[in-house]
Amino acid sequence: MDDDVILREITARVVPLIGVFGLYVMVNGHLSPGGGFAGGAVIGVAMVLFTVVYGRRRALNILPVPTLSLLTSLGPLWYAGAGLIGALRGGAFLANSRAGIPLGETGRLISAGLIPVITLGVGLSVAITVT
Repeated sequence: MDDDVILREITARVVPLIGVFGLYVMVNGHLSPGGGFAGGAVIGVAMVLFTVVYGRRRALNILPVPTLSLLTSLGPLWYAGAGLIGALRGGAFLANSRAGIPLGETGRLISAGLIPVITLGVGLSVAITVT
């Protein structure tokens, strides 16, 4: 697809927008439909689109294999670390309000205690798996 200028130009403009939308779906997942899995899938699809249009070599220049390996491990570690916060505060693994973590005001972006933090770990894992 080296000679398809229109496809490359559209992809260059659309992939960042898809990525931002995926991040939006992840961050707002505790307030609306979406969350880590859906947002991570959207971000992963943006990476796949970039790879299909520009080729594997160029995609690996942006995210080399060692970085992909690190990110593959970081998602589950992020999830486990967030789960341990509740346990270290005297609650159960993945405890939220029972461990004394403030939940914030209902309907606000910064609310739901650890749920948005856990969602980011799930989204990272899904995005890298799709990629």
